[in-house]
Amino acid sequence: MRFSQPAILLLAVTSLAPLRFAAPVLAQDGVADRYTLEKSDSGFVRLDRQTGAVTLCTEAEGTLTCRMGADERAAYDADLARLEKRVEALEQQLASGRPAASAPLPSDAEIDRSIGIMERFMRAFFNLVQEFRGEENKPAPDRT
Repeated sequence: MRFSQPAILLLAVTSLAPLRFAAPVLAQDGVADRYTLEKSDSGFVRLDRQTGAVTLCTEAEGTLTCRMGADERAAYDADLARLEKRVEALEQQLASGRPAASAPLPSDAEIDRSIGIMERFMRAFFNLVQEFRGEENKPAPDRT
């Protein structure tokens, strides 16, 4: 019996849907067990056992090429469009010379506190260095 590619995809999704809920357990098995490949008429169907995503793969000249399904592609395109808008806004901001919106600079009190912490750290560190140098210069105890 031969099935069409959409029929195989539907069969894979419906029969493997329970694995989506078992993903946290299967994820502990390691990366090697994450994907399952099943032969189809036009290539392979790859199941990601962690996420439940199904991908259609074809083999040509010894190379396996997998393409996202329609659902994954739509999510990917939406994310790509969002990132493109963000890059565009950042480029416009850079071109206009406006400063980037970022966290406010620390107050003088915060800077003084940070310098105090670093000063105590450096003093303790250099005291340890001097202590070790002093131990190196001491004569070795007589073991006779």
